[in-house]
Amino acid sequence: MAFGYIGSMRTKPGRRNEVVGILLNGTDGLRAAGCQAYVVGLSDSDEDVIWVSEVWDTKEQHHNSLQLAAAKAAIGRAMPMLTGEFTSQGMTVAGGVGL
Repeated sequence: MAFGYIGSMRTKPGRRNEVVGILLNGTDGLRAAGCQAYVVGLSDSDEDVIWVSEVWDTKEQHHNSLQLAAAKAAIGRAMPMLTGEFTSQGMTVAGGVGL
């Protein structure tokens, strides 16, 4: 079964759109790295929170994707705009629409 990840991050006030742009700009190599789905969402109740949902072929591919040069560069650009408040949850994906 596939590996799923759901996480949230809090941006500094007024920086959410910039971080979303960084997250969505760096998606070109994800499919080749084993990503089946990558969704960036905006909290409806908090204007500084971003949710990211991902589905990967394996947990290892998710881990390895964070070592890609493009991912490291995107993280480096986004980190100064984040507060350091993160949530994360890994899971085994049983199935769903689009997978």
